[in-house]
Parts: sequence; structure tokens; C-alpha cells
Amino acid sequence: MIDANKRAKLTGSTVLVTGGAGFIGSNLCKSLLDLNARVICLDNFSTGKKANLNLFKDHQNFALIEADIRDADACLGACKNVDYILHQAALGSVPRSIKDPQTTNAVNINGFLNMLVAAKENQVKRFIYAASSSTYGDAAALPKVEDHIGKPLSPYAITKYVNELYADVFQKTYGLNSIGLRYFNVFGRHQDPDGAYAAVIPKFVKKLMNHRSPVINGDGSFSRDFTYIDNVIQANLLAMLTETPEAVNQIYNVACGERTDLNQLVEILKAELYKFDPEILDISAKYGPARQGDVPHSQASIEKAKKLLEYQPEFSVKAGLAEAVSWYWNNLK
Repeated sequence: MIDANKRAKLTGSTVLVTGGAGFIGSNLCKSLLDLNARVICLDNFSTGKKANLNLFKDHQNFALIEADIRDADACLGACKNVDYILHQAALGSVPRSIKDPQTTNAVNINGFLNMLVAAKENQVKRFIYAASSSTYGDAAALPKVEDHIGKPLSPYAITKYVNELYADVFQKTYGLNSIGLRYFNVFGRHQDPDGAYAAVIPKFVKKLMNHRSPVINGDGSFSRDFTYIDNVIQANLLAMLTETPEAVNQIYNVACGERTDLNQLVEILKAELYKFDPEILDISAKYGPARQGDVPHSQASIEKAKKLLEYQPEFSVKAGLAEAVSWYWNNLK
């Protein structure tokens, strides 16, 4: 839901997408190229995949820089003549951060600081960055409202909160304009189902497609505000292009504003996969121990984003899952 006047601003603009070979980053690159922007992707391919760039790697307006955000000089070089930055590069996953907090800190905090400095030095117009719903920590109230957070429950959550603090300081100290987008459990095309830290939806889908039982951590009552990728793309574009002064230098929840527990999720996925393979409907989930550092329930208030950014999620959870399952079926087989 981006109006034509705002979209026109992207024509000829140069946008740096860090982590551009990742799940969210590659989708952002594709959307920006479709809107006639020049796109630079910065990625070290530690978690991103070159295959995610195949649809547009030869596009005349696309450039790839293979580098690490922990390299300050590489960040400075990548930001030259850039109008906007969409900073998606990070080491995600709560369990990964618990296993290896030092690397998570180095990438998510030191790398983030390198990007802020590079953006400041190159006078980038606006720095949009991927924040996280994990910042709400042990705050129990639902829905989650931007100004009310609790104590972080994992090293990953700490790093994402520090990002918000650094962005705020850079605005007040150096005048670097930024917007933080707290993503809530994003899913969709290009999301990797494999690996130790794979997200739950593609992991469950692949298990079901292979006629194997998905394993739920806990009793299945934990709930999340699952958010389809196209809603996230919309939020990034709106954050980049808003002309409302009070909308800038803010933090926003990016979600659907719905809550789906893991038992419900499995049933929805089975119902969607039934359209392709009826036998999947008879597969039952298995249950394992709850994960350390997991928040029991998560649901976003999206009123602030609606009011200031004019954000209107185009896909409900069910509509997004229908789109995602179709993509998974055609690409994970």
C-alpha cells in the first residue's frame, strides 16, 4: 500500500541492503529493483545464500559487495553515494546467541555500530534497521506496545535492544535519521527450512511435506504474531519514504496484530498442504522440551505504525500461510 508519489521517489535512488542475500534482505532487494531503485547488497554469506539472488543478480541496477559488517572499512566503502540503508544483516536466533554470545555480540552490536558510523560519515538520508520483538523480554502485557519493554531474556535480545539505543544516540549526537522496525516472527518465500536455527514455519512445512511429524517445543500453547514477508516489505518501504517528520527516529512493531499458538499453526499448515497432498492431514505433531530463553506469548500492537507510517498489513496470518505454503511446495520439493 505505497502510493505512486512515494514509489516514484525510489526511481534513481540508491539503497544499500545489508544482509541482502538473506531471507528478508533478498525479498527487499527484489522489491526495490521492481520499483526502479539502484540496489547494493552487502553480505558475507554466513547465513545468506547466493541462490536467493538468482532472480536479479544480473539486473543492471543491482550490485553485490561480499563483505562482513564487522569490517569497518568495508562498511564505509559500501555506504558511498547511498541514499538509504535497509540494515538487515545480523545473526538471528535466540538459541544460537545462548550457545555463542560472543559472535552474536560482535555481529549484532559491533557490526551495527560500524554501519551507523559509515552511514553518518557518508551522510546517508535515512537508516532503517531490523529491530526485534525479542526486545520485549519478560514484559507480560499483551499486546506489546513500543514504549513498554521488559528485561531481555537472551543475548540476542540484548543485542537488538542495544541497536535501538545506539540509533537513538546517533540521531541526538550526529543527526543521523533512523527508524527501527521490530519484526515479529516473519515468514515467507526464501526462508531456509534447514540448519540448527531454522525458523519454525519452513521447518514444520518441510517435515510435513516429507510425511514426518513436526516437533513442537513445549506443549504447543506458546503463541506468536506470525507476519508474512510482504507486510515487512511494506513497512520498510514506508519507513524509508515517509515524509512525516514525527514518523522518523521512532521504533515500530511490524506484525499482523494477531496471535497464533503452535498447535493452531500446525493445523493451518496441514490444511494448506492438504491441497497438494491429502495424506498430510493425518500427520500428528510430536512434543519436546520448551526452549531456553523463549517468550511464552507474543502479540503486537500495530497502532503506532498504522498512525504514523500508514502501515496496513496486506496479509493476515492465514492468507500469508497460504501464499507461503504454495511457494514452499514448489521450491522445497
